[in-house]
Order: sequence, then C-alpha cells, then structure tokens
Amino acid sequence: MRRFGRAKLVISLFCLCLLLAVGSAFSPQFTTPVSANDSRITIGTTNKPRTLDPADAYETGSLGLIYNMSDRLYTYKVGSTEIEPQLATALPKISADGLTYTMPLRQGVVFHDGTPFNAKAMAFSLERFIKNGGKPAFLLGDIVESATATGEYELTIKLKKQFAAFPSLLAFAGVCAVSPKAYEIGEGKFTPNVFIGTGPYKLVNFATDKIQFDVFDRYWGKKPLNQGVTVQILSSGVNIYNAFRKKSIDVAGMSMDADQIRSLQKNVEKGDWQAIANNGSVISFMAVNRNQKPLDNPLVRQAIAAMLDRSIVLERVLYGQGQALFSMVPNTFDVYKPVFREEYGANGNVEKAQKLLKQAGFTRENPAKVELWYRSNIPTTGLTAVVIKAIANKTMDGLLQIQTNGIDSTSFYKNAPQGVYPLSLVEWYPDFLDPDNYVQPFLQCEKGTPEKGCEKGGSVSQGSFYYNENMNQLIEAQRKEQDPAKRKQIFAQIQEILAKDVPYIPLWQEQDYLFAQNGVKGVKQDASQLLIYSGITKN
Repeated sequence: MRRFGRAKLVISLFCLCLLLAVGSAFSPQFTTPVSANDSRITIGTTNKPRTLDPADAYETGSLGLIYNMSDRLYTYKVGSTEIEPQLATALPKISADGLTYTMPLRQGVVFHDGTPFNAKAMAFSLERFIKNGGKPAFLLGDIVESATATGEYELTIKLKKQFAAFPSLLAFAGVCAVSPKAYEIGEGKFTPNVFIGTGPYKLVNFATDKIQFDVFDRYWGKKPLNQGVTVQILSSGVNIYNAFRKKSIDVAGMSMDADQIRSLQKNVEKGDWQAIANNGSVISFMAVNRNQKPLDNPLVRQAIAAMLDRSIVLERVLYGQGQALFSMVPNTFDVYKPVFREEYGANGNVEKAQKLLKQAGFTRENPAKVELWYRSNIPTTGLTAVVIKAIANKTMDGLLQIQTNGIDSTSFYKNAPQGVYPLSLVEWYPDFLDPDNYVQPFLQCEKGTPEKGCEKGGSVSQGSFYYNENMNQLIEAQRKEQDPAKRKQIFAQIQEILAKDVPYIPLWQEQDYLFAQNGVKGVKQDASQLLIYSGITKN
C-alpha cells in the first residue's frame, strides 16, 4: 500500500478531548524518568515494526530501525537529498549505454556476526532482496538484471532498462548489506525478528513494546556518540505526549497530532524542552479521477485547483505545521517548479475558478457535483475534506457542490484502483529520494487511450486513470537522461503539463517536528525523514 502513501498514525479528536479532560493522565508503560546520567538514548514512537528483515520491510516503523543498524552502498548526506558513498567508496561508473553500474567497495568491514563484507556479500544481499519476494522487491526487481562480484571489492550491476535515478534507489534503507551466513535466498524465506548487518548498532532485544540497540564495537566508520539506544513503542500519540512531558523519553515525535505538537511548542518558549523542525519529503494531495463526471472535463479539474486556498487548509488542519505545495515534486529537489501557483495563484483564484465552471456549462441551478472521499480512521483527512468543502461553499457562488464521504483505509486502498472515488485525499511516502519517484508512479501509463484513460499503469493504482502519451515520453526521457541540467528541463515540462491536465492537486509538504529534552543534542533526520540515532547525545 505504500504506493498510495502510508498514512502516519494520528490520534483521534475524541482521544485528544479525553486527554484534555483528564489532564496529564500518564501511560502505565512509563513510570520512571530517564536518568540524566544514563548515556543511552530513549526514543518514543508509535511506529510499530512489522519485521526487521530488509527484504520484506516497507513501512516506516521497520525501515527506521533497519536504517540505523545497517549500511547501504550509498546514503543521503544529512540535510540533503544528495547521495554519498557508504559501503561503496565512490559514485558508480556508468557504461555508455546507461545499463551497467560498476562500484568499488569498502574494505575492512565486518557484519555483526563477524562475517567479512565483500562484493559477493553485497551481491548476495541484492539478489536476496529481489528473489525472496518481499513487499519492496519490485523496487529492484523491475529494474535490475543482475548483481555480480567482478572483483573481491568490486560490484557490477546490470539493469534491464536505463534508469538515471538508480544510485538514489540504492540508498533505500532496505537495500542494505546482510550477512550471507545469517540469511537465505528463497521465496518467502524471511527472518523478521533478527537483523545482522554492518551498521553502527547491533540488535540486542526485540520485544513488542521495546527494542534495544548496542553500539557495534567493530564498526568500520564513525562510532555513535551515545552508548546505545532504546526505542519504546507506545500505543498512541497521547502516550508519547505524556511520556515526554514526564521526561520518560529523551526524544519524541513520530505520530503526534497537530494539537499535541502545538502544545509542546508552547513549552519550548518557556525553555522546558527543545523542538526540532525538519522539512519533510512526504506530500499530501488530491487524486482526481478523470473517468468520473464531471471531472472528465478538464475545465472542472482546473476550477477545483483554482478554487483551493492552501493557506486556509494548512492553518485549519495543521495549525501551519507544513508547507504549501504547488507541484507533485516537493521543494526538497532543485527541479521543483511551483506550477500550480503560477497557473492558479498562491492563495487560489476564485474569479478564475468560477469562470472555468461557467465555461464548462455549470450554473447555480445546475452546479458541478463532486464527491470527495477521505479515510475515516485518519482524522487529518476528514478535517481536510471539511475545510475544502467549506471553501467551495463560500467562494464558488453555488457553481460547485462538494459532498464528503469517509471510508476506512483498507477499503479505500482496495477500491481506489477500481475507479470508485471521483476525488480523494492521499499522502505519498517516497520509496527513494529522486523526483522520478514523485512522477512515474502517478503519471506514467503503460496501456491506455485518450478516450478511456489509463487501463494499466501507475495512474491506475493512484486512482486518477490519467493518460497522456506526451507525458509518458517525457517520463521515459528523464529516466534515461544522465545530464542533470537536461533532466531538470524535462521535469519542468512534466510539471507544466501536470498543472494544465490536473490529474492531481498538490496540497502540502509535511514538516516533521521532533522534541528533545534539554541537554539532548544531535537530533536529526535524514532526507527520507528517518531519525539518525548515532549522533544523539545528552549531558
């Protein structure tokens, strides 16, 4: 379900009211404050891991843990979407046809079980990722032809087709090195409760509510600045909120809702603790089904895009805890072009929206009627739907009527590819950090026609059924283009078409908030919004 975007756990409004009513009711999971003299770091989260096997991990709860216990061939520079070598010692050498990538590997690295790391071990890890058939297997399986040790410390990967973003894909947390002695290759052969990699931490305890890491004393790179990490799994954002206020955890975040974040921010001003804001790579948007009336008319899609005032949505839904987004590609990439702002205005264009609806033939007596669907178990989506409906009622002079409908997440993800929803609210958590991952899964169509829309492809899975042959050609062109400047020009064209065809309407780009006790330092996330444990210290 990650291709729809994996929704973060958020607390319901009822639970929030209950929290306020009972005061600082404290979760029984925490009874003792963390000692200031304890050099281990305690982190609170609601992201419960399903598995620790990197060949099957496809959720934030799992990937965040794997990321901190592992090394990949490449990783993201802190605070950047730019990759740098990790287990590789240099960026790959790419063949003239763009299909063969050759990488020199680091020497002197060992796995947590003492097995030496080399090119054969890395090739084994990649082969296992593909052949074991886990949830993320398609990421490499669709692209990689083979991974071979062409020297003791040289790895050669051959692709099935050109893919300029391939090095960024190799920074995905699950595409890490695992010990050949501890794992097997074979369909469904997973080890969900153990992890043996090469990273700075090794797993010492994996329980339902607590996961403990110790520093790996044979780590090849920079040693962690703390003496280990304990990740406490809590059942809700309320419990994180209370545990942090009671100083039972050092670092909090990861699935508190906007009200709780706002409450903690007020105490930051008093000096009670610290807040760390990070620009996120997760985007929220509306998927527009071009096969449903009246959205089959591009004028109606454009009118909804023109009507939208993102500043109102952000303030009323997230209390300003986010950034207005004017493209499906977030501003963390230099190819970002705010095409919806250029086309429809920073805060919407009511006059243009009304004009477009009238041009499409709608009147007060015969308004355009559109259903907007949201996931009822995700409170932010329900509130977003209410706000968008209110904007339409206030500004469209009766020309547009939006009806809001809620449904549970499981049913939503099942029904969306069937074309059930005219307009729907969705998030996207990227698989890897390249603008391609915000374009190809949404806009490319393998089979379709202008009349019927897409019948097979990414836009089907997202529920928009968008088809544009020119768009298909541009997506393929940027995937093959190795020149960054030329690739940027292609992305500009893609985004300009996006704003005119309106198969999606971008809403906001998430801003993550982490909170740390006073004396805790080095709290940072990588570009994919995974918390980096190794740099966290406390007095």
